Amino acid sequence: MGLYGMMRTGVSGMSAQANRLSTVADNIANANTTGYKRSKTEFSSLVVPNTPGYYNSGGVKTSVRYEVSKQGVLQYTTSGNDLAINGNGFFIVESPNGTSNLVRAGSFVPDGQGRLVNAAGFYLMGCNYANGEPSAVANGFNGLEVVNIGAYELSVTPSDAGLILANLPATAAVVDAARLPSTNAADASYSAKSSVVVYDNLGSEILLDVFLTKTGPAAGSPPDTEPTWEVAIYNQADASADTSFPYSTGPLATTTLNFNLANGRLTAASNSDIVFDIPGGREFTLDLKNLTQLATSFDPEIRANGNGPSPIQSINIGGDGIVSAVYENGELKALYRIPLASVPSPDQLTVMPGNVYSLSPESGALRVGFPNDSGLGAVISGALEGSNVDIAEELTDMIESQRNYTANSKVFQTGSDLLDLLVNLKR
Repeated sequence: MGLYGMMRTGVSGMSAQANRLSTVADNIANANTTGYKRSKTEFSSLVVPNTPGYYNSGGVKTSVRYEVSKQGVLQYTTSGNDLAINGNGFFIVESPNGTSNLVRAGSFVPDGQGRLVNAAGFYLMGCNYANGEPSAVANGFNGLEVVNIGAYELSVTPSDAGLILANLPATAAVVDAARLPSTNAADASYSAKSSVVVYDNLGSEILLDVFLTKTGPAAGSPPDTEPTWEVAIYNQADASADTSFPYSTGPLATTTLNFNLANGRLTAASNSDIVFDIPGGREFTLDLKNLTQLATSFDPEIRANGNGPSPIQSINIGGDGIVSAVYENGELKALYRIPLASVPSPDQLTVMPGNVYSLSPESGALRVGFPNDSGLGAVISGALEGSNVDIAEELTDMIESQRNYTANSKVFQTGSDLLDLLVNLKR
C-alpha cells in the first residue's frame, strides 16, 4: 500500500472529521428546537492486515449516535397545551398518513377540528374515557385515538343522587292521616318543606318539592312509641297555582322514617333513602340517613349532583396524563388519558424527520403505560423540554474537528508530495 495507503488514511480522517462537523452543525442549528436530542459522531479504527516488515495504514470509521435518553431542561410556558415529560418515556403521535411514532417535543396546539397537533404536523394520541376508565395496550398502539378537545363544547350531567341534611322538629304536631301530603288532597298539611333542583337527560332544571310530615305517635300511644315521619316528593311543575296542593299528579315517591327516642336518629329498621324517577331523567336516590329528630328548628340543606348545559372554560392536563375539560359551572370531566411509551434502549431509536422516533431492532420492544407508572415519567402541562445541546461543548468540538481535519489534510498533502518526488526521480 505504502504512500497510497497513507493518502487513503488521510482521506479517511478528513471524511471522519467532516462527519463530526456535520453533527456539530446540526446540533448548533437545533440548539433551540423543542425536544431535540444531541447527535454525536463516534470513531472506531479500521485496521488493515500487515506483513512482517511492512505496515499497511488503515483508517477510521464513524457512526452517529443520538443522546435520546438525556433529558433537556424544562422551560415553562403560558400554554396548558404545551407538554413535557419529566423522566422516562415518549409521547405517542400519529402522522397525517396514520403512522405512529414517538416524540419528546410536546408543543401541541388545537387545529381547526380541535385535534392537538405539534409543529411538525404530528397528532397527539390518547385513550378515550367515552367507555369508562381506559387502559393502555402494553405492547402496541392499539386502542389509541387522536386527542380532540374541540368535540366537547357542552356538557350535561343528569342528576341521579342527592343528600338531605336536616333536623325534623321533635315538637312538631302529628298530622292526621287523611291530610298527609301523600294523599294529594286540597287541604293536605305538612310539618316541613324544602325544594331541590335536579336535571333531566337534556339538562333541563326540574324543581322538586320535598315534604316531611310527622305521622306519629298518635294521641294516647305509649310513651316509648317511636316517632314516625312521612317523606313525599312532588314535581313542582305539577303544583297548583300557589305551588301547593293539590298537584296535578301524585307524588313521585313516598317513604316512612322511624326515629329512635334515645338519640333522635333513624332506627336500624327505618328506611334511609327514597328512590324515584326524575321526569325525563334518570332514577334518583335521595339519601335520608343524616336526618335527625331533635328539639330544635328545621334548617335543611339538600344537595344533588348533575348540571345543565355548560360550555368548556378550559382544558386541564394533569401529571397523570388525564386530559379534563373544565366547564363554566365548575364541573371537571375526564376526556382522555395520555399514555407514554418506552423502550429498553432509547439511544438506538431510529431518528425520523420532524423530531420523532421510530422503533428499530436495536432499540428493543415497545412498552406502553400511563405516566408515573412502572418507571415512566410525569407529564408537565405548561412546559416544554428544551434541546439537550450545550453550545459551549459544540464549539469546542468544532474547533477540535477543524484542527484534526487540517492535520489529516497535511497527511494527504505529505503523501502527495512524496509521490511527486518519486515520479520526478527519473528526470
